[in-house]
Amino acid sequence: MKKVRNQPDEIRLLQQEFRRHLECFYAGLKLAPPYESVERAITQFAATLKAMAPDERKRIGIDPDLRWTQYRTAFVEAGLHRKHRGIIAGFARSRQGLGLPAEYHRLLDTFIA
Repeated sequence: MKKVRNQPDEIRLLQQEFRRHLECFYAGLKLAPPYESVERAITQFAATLKAMAPDERKRIGIDPDLRWTQYRTAFVEAGLHRKHRGIIAGFARSRQGLGLPAEYHRLLDTFIA
């Protein structure tokens, strides 16, 4: 796991959680993650968190809906919604047999938007 320095613990923990979700997302699709774009998404997510007021960061830390909104934004801004697009768009349309948790559908939706 990539070590991030000079980040508050809450940002580092949220980054690690986002990384785990991305790993699970791609593993669930049985695809190799586009590593550079994954790192870009994680970095973008951390930068967004760092720019927030501490109370806003705290809300994201305790509210899964807000957190997934930020994950989705970082996912799109890093261009992950364009990687493996043809394959994942097919999965996103059918949603059959994926076995991904419902919250991952927010990421899948970016491939058919």
